Amino acid sequence: MDSVPRRVRLTLARVDPWSVTKLSFLLSVAVGIALVVATAVIWSVLNGMGVFTDLNGLLKDVVGNEVKFNLLDYVGFGKVISLATVIAVVDVVLLTALSTIIAFLYNVSSALVGGLHVTLSDD
Repeated sequence: MDSVPRRVRLTLARVDPWSVTKLSFLLSVAVGIALVVATAVIWSVLNGMGVFTDLNGLLKDVVGNEVKFNLLDYVGFGKVISLATVIAVVDVVLLTALSTIIAFLYNVSSALVGGLHVTLSDD
């Protein structure tokens, strides 16, 4: 028996801002954790390849040996991870706030134009 796929046309007229806030918070926390982990992995790979020691040697060749300069004082693992964590926290706050504001703006604009029309099918 050939069944014809059903098609349903729906309109997304309103989005609950509280549910958007909760979901965007969870997703931005996941993005923040991924950012810190990716930073740690990239720093470890660069350190394992000797990039920082090579750059430190290059800077000593350019500046001279009389200047005491160590690149790892500025891009050490602790400092890089701390900066990545601060950026991740700011990311969580900003993404959560922006998503909530966008949900409110969507509700206002959908009240004016009728919302988002979606056609669903069970192909």
